[in-house]
Amino acid sequence: MKSKSISLKWSEFDSIVKLNQPDRELVIAARKAAENAYAPYSGFQVGAAVRLENGLIVTGANIENAAFPSGICAERNALSNSASNYPDKKPVAIAIAARTKNGLTLDPVPPCGNCRQVIVEEEFRNSGDIRVILSGKSKIQVIEKGSDLLPLQFCRNNLNLNLP
Repeated sequence: MKSKSISLKWSEFDSIVKLNQPDRELVIAARKAAENAYAPYSGFQVGAAVRLENGLIVTGANIENAAFPSGICAERNALSNSASNYPDKKPVAIAIAARTKNGLTLDPVPPCGNCRQVIVEEEFRNSGDIRVILSGKSKIQVIEKGSDLLPLQFCRNNLNLNLP
């Protein structure tokens, strides 16, 4: 028997002003996108902002639907938007922010399992890491690659299709 372990390393900042300018812009865009969310059932508004390799920022917000689970998360919305409208530009970072009726959440909110899977697939598709920036009122966490959030992920290799 072999014993193995998985660990996660991230950077944590106690203020948005301590981020570099590009990351600060991305967090601000994610927070703004959260204001555009349609969340009448949960009241939990999430925004995501994706930075493409050329510097362009593409946003998305969660959209709920009375026929659960027909809605879409902010992260998948933003990544779908970037892939559909800028297919030749690789995403290099995604910032995520959530709010309730009381404003921005105190702690950062990580992406759900579905969104983690989509982030990992984008990394595979584009042969590059996507930095994940989780934004809350009390702190901001930066994970250097999305695949760190989904260890032992399901990927194209599991399908045995011999894809490039």
